[in-house]
Amino acid sequence: MNIWYGLDRVPQDLGEQGTVVTIGVFDGVHRGHQTLVRAAVDEARRRSVPSVMFTFDPHPTVVFRPQAVPALLATVEERARLATEIGIDHVVVIGFTKEIASWSPAEYVDKVLVELLNAKAVFVGDNFTFGHKAAGKPEDLQRLGQERGIDVHVLDLLQDSDHTVSSTYIRQQLEEGNIEAANEALGRPFSVYGEVTHGAGRGGRALGFPTANLYFPEKFALPADGVYAGYLTVKSTDQGNPELKDAQQVGTMPVGAKLPAAISVGTNPTFGHEPRSVESFVLDHEADLYGLEVSVEFLHRLRGMETYNSLDELITAINKDVADTRSVLD
Repeated sequence: MNIWYGLDRVPQDLGEQGTVVTIGVFDGVHRGHQTLVRAAVDEARRRSVPSVMFTFDPHPTVVFRPQAVPALLATVEERARLATEIGIDHVVVIGFTKEIASWSPAEYVDKVLVELLNAKAVFVGDNFTFGHKAAGKPEDLQRLGQERGIDVHVLDLLQDSDHTVSSTYIRQQLEEGNIEAANEALGRPFSVYGEVTHGAGRGGRALGFPTANLYFPEKFALPADGVYAGYLTVKSTDQGNPELKDAQQVGTMPVGAKLPAAISVGTNPTFGHEPRSVESFVLDHEADLYGLEVSVEFLHRLRGMETYNSLDELITAINKDVADTRSVLD
């Protein structure tokens, strides 16, 4: 994966033969984004030049409306990985600064598409804006591109039956616990990645259900509090215990395998509210995952978060969650 952070880090010869570029935040790399990226990849291959995804981190809203920055569906590294899987050759990430925000639409085109990337073709969605105060619209990009010998392709936003497929729509579905609708818009299960850290320790000790615990800053989107059926995958053993480096299995868990899991999202209200976490109990497997990187995929919502009056009530509920997870995923 070729990912370049900052305009000054882009190799000078990247655009030597020209490039095909797609521009956007691409948060979540949902089905609409995938259509855009795939179109750029196909055109680049037709022209025998590199394809480039030009994106931003942090989100441009940080500059325009810092009080309204949306929760992120994916890290920039995850966006780059997903785009690379589709076929993108290079990902250029820039920090959206006040200086960049001050560029006129013409400056934006000249500095990025002409001077930096030597773009021969550009693909954007029809809600694309660029330049100072988002003054540039797709028709402006087409005009500026034509003047500079760049073919500009504006793609319609992807529509499902009653909504536009968008990052905003997906965030809304996650907030409401509609994980199946979010997954449909994404074109894959919503997932989170992180390093397993120590929680309160009661999962295995007091409850008999050891969990892999992940914690995330508020800037990242999570599904609504509740219990979900999904999968946990041990992604890497390069971190954490040095004795596990390059291991193919941790405990009874094969590295890289999708393992059925009952997943709790929330603050553990039965125990008086704790930091919001994602806690995964992997069915039929045991391992010490502390310090290891895992991914957690959400497939189905089983129930909302509830408060129980005793440990026995909670254990009974967890047993049902495990049985329901097994039933849903079988």
